[in-house]
Amino acid sequence: MSICAQPCDGLAPAPVPHGGRLDEARRLFPNTPAPWIDLSTGVSPRAYPLPTIAPEAWTRLPDADALTALETGAARAYAAPPHVHVVAGAGTQAFIQWLPRVVPARRVATLGFTYAEHAASWRASGARVDCMSDLDELENFDVAIVVNPNNPDGRVVPPDRLMALGRRMGLRGRLLVVDEAFVDFTPEQSLVPHMPVGGVLALRSFGKAYGLPGLRLGFALCSGALAEPLRAAMGPWSVAGPALAVGAVALADAAWLMTSARERRGAAMRLDALLHEAGFAVVGGTSLFRLASHERAPDWFEHFCVRGILTRRFAERPAWLRLGAPGSPEAWRRLALALEERP
Repeated sequence: MSICAQPCDGLAPAPVPHGGRLDEARRLFPNTPAPWIDLSTGVSPRAYPLPTIAPEAWTRLPDADALTALETGAARAYAAPPHVHVVAGAGTQAFIQWLPRVVPARRVATLGFTYAEHAASWRASGARVDCMSDLDELENFDVAIVVNPNNPDGRVVPPDRLMALGRRMGLRGRLLVVDEAFVDFTPEQSLVPHMPVGGVLALRSFGKAYGLPGLRLGFALCSGALAEPLRAAMGPWSVAGPALAVGAVALADAAWLMTSARERRGAAMRLDALLHEAGFAVVGGTSLFRLASHERAPDWFEHFCVRGILTRRFAERPAWLRLGAPGSPEAWRRLALALEERP
């Protein structure tokens, strides 16, 4: 058995650290000049332009037909096969919280150092969670979780390998969960178009690629046998009316997504060049974030914060920092200056 270094077992659930905690950064660095530049979240700085939202979206309960239209649009946007059911919810985090209550499991595994909320949610349900470094070993668990592309290092497992693993797990009554929160700009890496009938559940995030995390919208794609209890567990009105309206329009706008993907790829290359010049080693990432390593990463984190730039640090990997690319010329200027000054 090959187990990676990430601590995945524990008795009492502890809060999982996340990016985006500008409130905490302001408390720790009260004299930092505003405005802060938040590069810690992996959310696109290019937000989808909000369409006109009918007043009824705010004043009435969310409409069932609007939910159906949104889920149909998501199935089309993600190229889901006809047998795959789509369940919309208030962000992928909602599904991560609910899955352990819907799928009984005693032994769960994640692939590698990854998004910690998965392990935390299954541990809270009473399951044992192991962190494995070998994809094939995931087959031996009741539930296996692969974040693809991985957060924070951008590791990608080819869809054909995931499909084969999912089929094997499905034949044994087990489940492979593939979290595709960062796959929108690289759809060729998505498992969804190749999903088998059973054995796999895919998660898709809306807010990251479309730059609207506050909308709280995400999707689970799975078999009908799993979609029904998952939808029942989440209850009625699981997606707010404004989110239904915005999501349906945005998911149908393939041209906007392609343009944004091209811009983000260019921004990631530009960020890599700045980091290399400052002495960082780029470990990996996606077009929405870059993972960099430096022996003085803790000093760099504080150096950035003093200058009003928030990055993502990792207690388990103290030499790592994760940075999203800036979204404006002024933000690029401030980041470049901070990298030139050095701690």
